[in-house]
Amino acid sequence: MDWGYIISVMIVSAFGVEAIVFGLAAIGINMQFGYTGLLNFGQAAFMAVGGYAIAVTVVHLGLNFWLGIVIGLLGAVVLALILGIPTLRLRADYLAIVTIAAAEIVRLLVRSVTFKSYFGGSDGLQSFSGGFFALNPLADDLALRIGPVVLSNRQIFVLIVGWALVFLSCLLVWLMVRSPWGRVLKGIREDEDAVRSLGKNVYLYKMQALVLGGMFGAIAGFIYAVGNEAVSPDFFGNDTTFFAYAILILGGAARVFGPVLGTVIFWAVIQGTDVFLRSAIQQGVPVLSLMTGTQAAVVRFMLVGLGIMLLMIFRPQGILGDRKELALDAR
Repeated sequence: MDWGYIISVMIVSAFGVEAIVFGLAAIGINMQFGYTGLLNFGQAAFMAVGGYAIAVTVVHLGLNFWLGIVIGLLGAVVLALILGIPTLRLRADYLAIVTIAAAEIVRLLVRSVTFKSYFGGSDGLQSFSGGFFALNPLADDLALRIGPVVLSNRQIFVLIVGWALVFLSCLLVWLMVRSPWGRVLKGIREDEDAVRSLGKNVYLYKMQALVLGGMFGAIAGFIYAVGNEAVSPDFFGNDTTFFAYAILILGGAARVFGPVLGTVIFWAVIQGTDVFLRSAIQQGVPVLSLMTGTQAAVVRFMLVGLGIMLLMIFRPQGILGDRKELALDAR
């Protein structure tokens, strides 16, 4: 068993593009669910708006890459308003139903044959990241080797920008939740009737949290698009949102660095388990060698799911969470 290779893959995965994308998505959900108590099951839709805004702006409109970012952020605001206006005055489960349906509508829309000339159908869109990589100050021959894994200068640049955005997002969340505005959000999460009795416009605060969380989702979509230099509709399925929730629960909801810790651990375990199982199959390890590579890809998610179930039972507030402030009781 090549443990050096397995550890290298775990390190690269823990801090790779996927970890950044899902970390940003989880930061948005943390703003909505962790601090405000909003059940947004459609974060993938906001990510799709961000990713496709860049791609369509450059590929079909021929406009500047950075204008696509502005359009993506505005699109996330509009989507949040469309979803929030009819639901935020109602019970929390209505928002959950509407957002999970909206995410699937957005995915099927960009995947449809009818709009293939705009969104590329199931193939998605490519060749739109030139404006981003034009700012890359790194030497063309620069490469980073982590064990047998080699990262190119483009990959390194994406990681630098991505993690900078993650920590800037965490700083922004930290400043907001420590403000009077953030304390109102926590009050809404605990008892919105009590907050309403104090004269606060609960509906407006909820809308603001939904919009901000959606914008973080759009930023995650930006990083996904430039990191892969392509967008594909199948990435924006409901499982993407559920992964982000798993990351948030793992790290600890209502904690600034909960999503960051959660995404690092989640992707290190997911990819490390996959490489370990495949290596065990190739080397004929007893019991494990009975599986195929396809089955190993499924088993890794089963193991991670079991781990999250145990976490929910024995530490429902997550690794960094505070049981007194927020606990997800699975019993």
